[in-house]
Amino acid sequence: MTGMDITIQASFLPHDDPDASLAFYRDTLGFEVRNDVGYGGMRWITVGPADQPGTSIVLHPPAADPGITDDERRTIVEMMAKGTYGIILLATKDLDATFERVQASSSAEVVQEPTDQPYGVRDCAFRDPAGNLIRINELR
Repeated sequence: MTGMDITIQASFLPHDDPDASLAFYRDTLGFEVRNDVGYGGMRWITVGPADQPGTSIVLHPPAADPGITDDERRTIVEMMAKGTYGIILLATKDLDATFERVQASSSAEVVQEPTDQPYGVRDCAFRDPAGNLIRINELR
């Protein structure tokens, strides 16, 4: 049996302020903007690393799914406020320099400074403007 030819094309993270999220992912993390689409007063912004054109993050309005109930919308908003709804794991060759750059941004909340973890990685963590947890591992 051979493996399937599958790649990760996009991950989705919610935003509650498209301009703040755009500034964080574009200006702080240095991602390029690949798409910025508005519809019905909502905005979907696709960003990604310039050297990885096949991998993107879609920043989306959390309540855009018509199948979500009002109670579910409230739960999503509560989880975003606590930072427990969206999570993404990124990687960098220079964790300290990346940490300093992100920390200098007024739109990032530091959750954890660079730390050697007992499970073998060195990482740090932030929350983006929408409360999503952004963990960054150091490539070794």
